[in-house]
Amino acid sequence: MASRGTTETSKLKQNLEEQLDRLMQQLQDLEECREELDADEYEETKKETLEQLSEFNDSLKKIMSGDMTLVDELSGMQLAIQAAISQAFKTPEVIRMFAKKQPRQLRTRLAEMDRDLMVGKLARDLYTQQKVEILTALRKLGEKLTGDDEMFLSANAGTALSQFERVSTDLGSGDKVFALASVEVEKAKQ
Repeated sequence: MASRGTTETSKLKQNLEEQLDRLMQQLQDLEECREELDADEYEETKKETLEQLSEFNDSLKKIMSGDMTLVDELSGMQLAIQAAISQAFKTPEVIRMFAKKQPRQLRTRLAEMDRDLMVGKLARDLYTQQKVEILTALRKLGEKLTGDDEMFLSANAGTALSQFERVSTDLGSGDKVFALASVEVEKAKQ
């Protein structure tokens, strides 16, 4: 009996997720090794990774424009790539969990960060940046935030995250995702 593309769609989705994971891991490794690299080497490697993300984004556009059955599943990946390219999210781990729609893991990471902050293992500015990213990702995934979390987000969200939040809220169709991603890719290239 014919799979009517189900098997192929599943395999394509798996391959795309693996490629996205690889690129996000590359960004995360780069951030972790930042101290060991000189500034030029770091910037060049980051630029190359962002270019690869851009190419991946272009591939997603082509796939999404030709196969509407994949649009919903790929839209999450598209937003995650857009967030990475626009640098609204600076933490690859958060981008990965957002792309994979893993709110539980995001909440676990938030709890770990709270603990690390209390024991002095995490600097306040890094904590604030990552907490804002996680809360924004949770909100975009449709999760309810506490009043305290909403206040924290309002007080600390930067312009890149606010722009990502505002624009991604307006996204209803794949065309809007494509348009936004294209603009962000062009900005990242400049």
